[in-house]
Amino acid sequence: MSSKFETILIIDFGGQYTQLIGRRIREANVYTEIVPFSISLEKLKAQQPKGIVLSGGPSSVYETGAPVCDPAILKLGIPILGICYGMQLIGKEFGGRVESAAQREYGSRSLESVRPSCLLDGLRRVWMSHGDRILEAPPGFEVTA
Repeated sequence: MSSKFETILIIDFGGQYTQLIGRRIREANVYTEIVPFSISLEKLKAQQPKGIVLSGGPSSVYETGAPVCDPAILKLGIPILGICYGMQLIGKEFGGRVESAAQREYGSRSLESVRPSCLLDGLRRVWMSHGDRILEAPPGFEVTA
């Protein structure tokens, strides 16, 4: 069933901030729905999202049984924003270099922009909570921060 609103879907990988991400997007007057990572390609397409956010989560992309979405979702041509685990999943799926860090990183950090991005305008500090990191972006991807 398609929504009468332009929708951003948030695919939940078990992140502790998924609800907060949804709230922040809604505060920008954008309709959002949070869906499980197991959503089928057909159900996702039926919602006709204008964009997708892949949430963070406690897993490593290299763990046996780590949550993944249908890889075809990532190739629909719909804009996708990956946050923490979601970004690492995109990196791994598209051929970037992702590695498990020697120790997990938690806490506030200054955002280091390397390219202008309207999505990141005004952000000075961000929260880190991850154990994997992307060492090299996948071919064709541009790093903004």
